[in-house]
Amino acid sequence: MSLKSRLKNKEILVAPGVYDGLTASLAEKAGFEALYLSGAAVAYTRLGRPDIGLSTASEMADTMTLIADRVSLPVIIDADTGFGNALNAQRTMRLYERAGASALQIEDQTYPKRCGHLSDKSLIPAQEMAGKIAAMADARANNDTLIIARTDAIAVEGYRAATDRAEIYLEAGADVLFLEAPQSREQLTSIADQFAPRVPLLANMVEGGATPILGANDLEAQGYSIVIFPGGIVRALAKTAQAYYQSLAVNGSNKPFAQNMFDFGGLNEVIGTAEMLEAGARYDDTQG
Repeated sequence: MSLKSRLKNKEILVAPGVYDGLTASLAEKAGFEALYLSGAAVAYTRLGRPDIGLSTASEMADTMTLIADRVSLPVIIDADTGFGNALNAQRTMRLYERAGASALQIEDQTYPKRCGHLSDKSLIPAQEMAGKIAAMADARANNDTLIIARTDAIAVEGYRAATDRAEIYLEAGADVLFLEAPQSREQLTSIADQFAPRVPLLANMVEGGATPILGANDLEAQGYSIVIFPGGIVRALAKTAQAYYQSLAVNGSNKPFAQNMFDFGGLNEVIGTAEMLEAGARYDDTQG
């Protein structure tokens, strides 16, 4: 089932954040129906840097290609600002589609952008963003590839400006709307009241961010179609990795940490080593 078809169901789609083939495969095995690849997660893991627009389109596409090679789930990918003007946004659409993305999320920040839950963001004019959305719609090769229009206006211009921008982006051809960083439950509800009857809505749950954390069932009841948890896996693994390295440095051994990690065989079981070796053996030239 395509992501576009799945969004016709009333049940909310929970898309966990991933950043490579391993995390994607673990999320798939956990039973999720779609995944989310954020620029933040790539910056955190590949660069060891914050989400301030440092990830490039090619780094994102490379990561998307590796994930698509590992899992069959639809992936929503962060296209940041489209990496330039409308023509850059078209190129990003073509690049990400070829890499295997099912939906592209583009935002109305100036470039370089920053995380939607950081302060001091700035925006491009609404009509410029609308032009990017229209350009991406013209460039996509598959009509099932979705365009998710994100506005960061709540923190910059206020709530009313954000809903005004969202209306413009919907008119320009957005398939899904994403009003970033609502500051209260009331704002989340008001967004759903205005837009959910007309277009799928995406909610972003960021631990420690500007938006109150709500569960999927709660958001579904309000009318949201997608909820993403983009950086949760990185925050979880970073805390575990920090504890692991500290333990190894103090103890000179992994024994004290053994209960918090897979052993060699355990990890090979998780990633399917035996199954891959068996599959490869079928192609061996045993008659030579």
